Amino acid sequence: MVERVYLAKPRGFCAGVVMAIQAVEKAARELRNEGDLVVYHAIVHNDVVVSRLEKDHAVHFVEDLAEVDGLRKDHKLAETVVFSAHGVPPILRQEAAERGLYQIDATCPLVTKVHNEAKKYASDDYWILLVGDSADHQEIKGTSGEAPEKTILVAVHTHAGKDPRLADPHTVKVPDPEKVVVLTQTTLSVDDTLATIEILKKRFPKLLVPARDDLCYATKNRQDAVRKIAPKVDLFLVLTSTRSSNGMRLLELAEQLLGNAKRINTAAEIDPAWLEGVKNVGVTSAASTPDDLVQEVVAYFRRQNAGLEVVEEGEWENIEFREPKRLAPREVRF
Repeated sequence: MVERVYLAKPRGFCAGVVMAIQAVEKAARELRNEGDLVVYHAIVHNDVVVSRLEKDHAVHFVEDLAEVDGLRKDHKLAETVVFSAHGVPPILRQEAAERGLYQIDATCPLVTKVHNEAKKYASDDYWILLVGDSADHQEIKGTSGEAPEKTILVAVHTHAGKDPRLADPHTVKVPDPEKVVVLTQTTLSVDDTLATIEILKKRFPKLLVPARDDLCYATKNRQDAVRKIAPKVDLFLVLTSTRSSNGMRLLELAEQLLGNAKRINTAAEIDPAWLEGVKNVGVTSAASTPDDLVQEVVAYFRRQNAGLEVVEEGEWENIEFREPKRLAPREVRF
């Protein structure tokens, strides 16, 4: 029987996710009389969050702005699109403007920082090695879209060979090794990212590494919380969608440290077989996972043991991001 649950702190929503979700909810309310709201890509990578926005706020999620034309046939739409927290390439902002859509850019400011770095180094004629875990991740698409002709996608060294569109850091080539800079996706494993950068430094002695690394504070803090709890537990549960890069990195880290980590979307997916001989359980969640899903896991264990001890270790983050403005097509920069 599980006697103790350790809840990682911080866990769940980060400031960028809170900002993005609140931006959608506020826009949906304020534009209700104009029509339904359109969001490009899942606002955050969590199906529960997306489903709730669809149901409670009449939000439509699209993967192609051309889908807006089809939606207009069956729905009254507000002429506004919200861009997700992961960021978009300039060509998407341009397309939205050409379609006459107002825009709310809910890109996480820490992702925007990487976009700005990409533009700066490309303008200085540097080749950009952009380290990521998948060419299909929206953040990689957005950042590489700032300077596609100067960007080479590179795999985290532990994922080398998994996606042929990402170069192996051990063998990647650039046209001018004298002018090369490394940038990274914000949601990667801290340890793996640092190791990958070291590999690239050896390959390119003049590699420029920005003074501030690109991994976000929330990614680091959630991984640190897992490290602190892992020695105390027999099983680690990670609440995350498979689409969440930061969540899947938490799962990998917990498995690496403990050898017994399981991914779940909700408490309903807990397999009782996992709990045989388990007394202490660690629980964490991706930066896009609502905390009520975590509390449902606690309730699951409490139903089995009324005397369950719940321990929260660590500190909550105290960071807020400014809400994005709604811009008319003529005001959009791309």
